[in-house]
Amino acid sequence: MPPAWMIDPLLAPSTALWPLIEQTTRQALAKGALQPIATQTQIVEDGGIPFLVRVVDSLARKEKAQPARRDRPQPQQDNPFLPYEADLFVTDLSPTHVCLLNKFNVVDHHLLIITREYESQQAWLTLEDFVALARCLTEIKGLSFYNSGPVAGASQHHKHLQLIPLSSAAADPIPIATAIPAPSAAIAPPPLVPSLPFQHGLQPLTLAWTQAPCHDLGPELLRVYRQIMGTLGLDLAAAQPDQPYNLLITRDWMMGIRRSHPSYQGINVNSLGYAGWLLVKTPEDLEKLCQIGPLNLLTQVGVPRAQTV
Repeated sequence: MPPAWMIDPLLAPSTALWPLIEQTTRQALAKGALQPIATQTQIVEDGGIPFLVRVVDSLARKEKAQPARRDRPQPQQDNPFLPYEADLFVTDLSPTHVCLLNKFNVVDHHLLIITREYESQQAWLTLEDFVALARCLTEIKGLSFYNSGPVAGASQHHKHLQLIPLSSAAADPIPIATAIPAPSAAIAPPPLVPSLPFQHGLQPLTLAWTQAPCHDLGPELLRVYRQIMGTLGLDLAAAQPDQPYNLLITRDWMMGIRRSHPSYQGINVNSLGYAGWLLVKTPEDLEKLCQIGPLNLLTQVGVPRAQTV
């Protein structure tokens, strides 16, 4: 059985956003618009980190839908967000962003933060992106993440951040958090987690999430994001990022990770892998992952710390 915090995400019951998420989820499930992917879970410990590995019972629904999209003749039609599926719509977040449910969710109440107009997933994140994200994180204690293109694990080319609600049932519900030093012990500059063997940048966040308005939080998130991008060696003056990366954001910290490959030995990795949540398609892949080792897997699809940028 998965841990309690993966079964029963907990959010502040007085927020305006959470009731909309619950209502949309019930309606989307009833109409068949929301198609959860069943998994079984197993803990694989590596380097003192309890990686939670999900083994998919069946990917048939998602894999059946994807070829149909690939067969469409016009590239612009190959975009599930323009238009988005009305039954998955949760709410308007800002003039530039909307919130949707993830149609093929592995974790309950998995949210997508989508730009209204088309922007590339390989573009820089903007102030508008972070203001929309702040609207969600002020109301929901969760893990947000961004996959900056196919090499980083993105499956859609229309810009979208994602957010998974977390429960307060566990002190460190995100496995990788067990390796992150307390803010007072952070190494700077650049901040790094000593036990992680792949290139990354980490910054603590000390924002007034439940008091400050989103428009005040957005600029600070953007500032920290650009600082981390510089730590990773990305050219901040370039029109778009010159290297693929993953980004993880909680209320307490932000982490960026350089990427080099979308997969290793047939195991795909996106941002959630660097949070300590891995997904494999078969029991055979689980066995392969145990042989490879989660930290080694993340290093193989990332960039080793010893390698220069």
